[in-house]
Amino acid sequence: MRAVRLGRRKESEPSRREVGLDLGVPYGSMMGVGGIVEMTRITIFALLALLPVSRGILEGTGKTLIAHRGASAYAPEHTLEAYRLAIEQGADYVEPDLQVTRDGVLVCLHDLTLQRTTDVERKFPDRFREVEVGGETVRGWFVADFTLEELKTLDAGSWFDDSFRGARVLSFGEAIELVKGRAGLYPELKFPEFYRGRGHPVEELLMEELRARGLAPVDPETPVIVQSFDLSSLRILRNELRCALPLVFLISLRDAELWASDEGLREVRATADGIGPHKDILLHRPDLVGRAHALGLTVTPYTFRSSSVPERFETVADEMRHFLFDLGVDALFTDNPDLFPRD
Repeated sequence: MRAVRLGRRKESEPSRREVGLDLGVPYGSMMGVGGIVEMTRITIFALLALLPVSRGILEGTGKTLIAHRGASAYAPEHTLEAYRLAIEQGADYVEPDLQVTRDGVLVCLHDLTLQRTTDVERKFPDRFREVEVGGETVRGWFVADFTLEELKTLDAGSWFDDSFRGARVLSFGEAIELVKGRAGLYPELKFPEFYRGRGHPVEELLMEELRARGLAPVDPETPVIVQSFDLSSLRILRNELRCALPLVFLISLRDAELWASDEGLREVRATADGIGPHKDILLHRPDLVGRAHALGLTVTPYTFRSSSVPERFETVADEMRHFLFDLGVDALFTDNPDLFPRD
């Protein structure tokens, strides 16, 4: 057991509540390779525009459905069961959040710690660390302190429902093999600075995995879009690793004033190809969609779920329809892929 202090959060990073930090706290109603890339960014976008993966494009709406942590309203997030169901429900993209194990393997988990979505406290009762968060000491079983082999012994399903008992933590490689050719992938790099500080440059790990599995620079059957709340991480991908895949910068409610401004959008556009704002930002700043589009940025808000529909909407489908067709966003993240309105 070790006591550590987490570094101060950068302005571009989400709050503890928004990321579910994930120290077992319920998130409630919210969520070394360089080289030359063989194709230019422009060429890749031209190819992506022709890909058959988006049902919205095929049906003429041009709207894209991203399954948030899989079909996470119906199955435990980031499990094979959730990803498989998302594809069955028509997801254009599946969204894996990426953490890094002690032995340097990318795994699909939202939280920095394991106790919210696994039985780690029962399997490894003494493998916790105490960290200071918001002035208080919190006990956490960190993903980064366990090997992939150890994570594979955990039950990642029964916390959601006993019918999913025995579901396992997925490596990113396993997620790719499940989704490849059936939908796109929309990975989010979680806490890049934290992992770089532990000797695991998550950006390099990502590109190594994508290249090894034929998804970078581009796979005509499986498009990839990379997202992060950390703009510096996207800069590493674009400028140091020569990543030509589309990049999306996520914007939290806390940082709306900074990044939703015209100046902030221009700074984002120097690196990224789209923004992913918290949906409430757009309700208060509906003009953000037009301003982002004018700069060539796509807009993909998060997160739409049937378990927390604002009073002004009768259903989550109505809420999503408002954002897609009234506000004009390009895509959105939802826990309910089956309820996504195509028109």
